[in-house]
Amino acid sequence: MVKTQEEIEKIRIACKICKSILVELGKMVKEGITTYDIEKKAEELFKKNRVSPAFKNYRGYPAILCVSVNEEVVHGIPSKRKVLKEGDIVSIDTGTVYEGYYGDCADTFPVGKVKEIHKKMIDVARRSFYECLSVALPGKRTGDIGAVIENFVKQNGFSVVKEFAGHGIGKELHEYPEVPNFGQKGTGELLRENMVIAIEPMITEFTSPVKILEDGWTVVTRDGGFSAHYEHCILIKKEGPEILTA
Repeated sequence: MVKTQEEIEKIRIACKICKSILVELGKMVKEGITTYDIEKKAEELFKKNRVSPAFKNYRGYPAILCVSVNEEVVHGIPSKRKVLKEGDIVSIDTGTVYEGYYGDCADTFPVGKVKEIHKKMIDVARRSFYECLSVALPGKRTGDIGAVIENFVKQNGFSVVKEFAGHGIGKELHEYPEVPNFGQKGTGELLRENMVIAIEPMITEFTSPVKILEDGWTVVTRDGGFSAHYEHCILIKKEGPEILTA
């Protein structure tokens, strides 16, 4: 839960590499490519950076990346059959392992010109993360983070996904505590200095209920509304959180 300085340094490196890979993958997003093309590029980048993929074979997951398109919220499996087209929005989520320590980050990218509502939703997902940093401090609680995210998202006309959450991270991809994107101030798990957590707002265009497809992984909105996902790992510090995946 609370990390040593040596652990923090390894997590920091894992996170920086994770973010650099995500940035490169985001540059690929354009009309005509498949989500499998993005996966193959990720394979190259992981080898180049000498890190292991955190997701592949994790609980049986079959790929390096989660690439989720439009109404897919998270855990979209890359496919040669999934061709991106103008107006799509694509979330890419990936994780790295460096010397036994994990990094995790995600972002959502537009394909060409997208609807204004979807452009706004991507922006709100990102901004909701930055809004919650003011309460990501020692002595605060996970409910404080969730409350800020949920209120900000609702004020902007969108909904938060409640079935999936952020999490602690370190020697494991998912550690204590769980960090939901909703909640009440003053509730939830206590944040302590030198904890590392992944905060990952997942928001939807309309209502928030989701379901898992027959592949056992891909999570989609029940109403077909589009979804946006944004994630960073942060280090809890007295003077304010450090974004490790910046």
